[in-house]
Amino acid sequence: MDTNIDFKNIWKQQTSNKPSIEELLSKLKKFKNESLRKLITTNILLIATSLFIAFVWYHYQPQFLSTKIGIVLVILAMVIFLIAYNKLFKVFYKIDNTQSNVDHLQNLYVVKNKQKFMQTTMLNLYFLILFSGIVLYLYEYTSRMSLISGTITYGVTLAWIGFNWLYIRPRTIRKQQAKIDGLINKFEEINNQLKEL
Repeated sequence: MDTNIDFKNIWKQQTSNKPSIEELLSKLKKFKNESLRKLITTNILLIATSLFIAFVWYHYQPQFLSTKIGIVLVILAMVIFLIAYNKLFKVFYKIDNTQSNVDHLQNLYVVKNKQKFMQTTMLNLYFLILFSGIVLYLYEYTSRMSLISGTITYGVTLAWIGFNWLYIRPRTIRKQQAKIDGLINKFEEINNQLKEL
């Protein structure tokens, strides 16, 4: 019995209008590169933001303990999020075009599970700590404002956090899930067809 079956050639010989292996691998590579780019960009932005916040603390020397606690919480939220988010680096680097379809599928399942953890547990924790930090940070400065100005400041800040939580976060999650589900479905389809051969 010949165990050296060339799945790529068998797939090419099919007359169906399904996407070719090369096309699918190209989409997988594009997904990997976009995801890595997003990871790097997020790292740069959150690290730069944390350094800027630390600079503000050092330069302006806030007086209230609540402001200092707020700054620590905001930076802590970013650090915790980045530690969890950066675990995806290893997963994305595992994905390459020399792997079998089964390996690609397994890696995509791992990515999907890790993304789900990031989108639920870690993002909820991030927003909770960030929200607490911002509320505490603003207290010192809003206490020096008139009631109307302080209320507007908190209102605008809370509205922005709410907009991110209620609109941007679910929209981003839906886009990420659609991309990963699309790739998983195509690899499952290919694997199922290869099993039938």
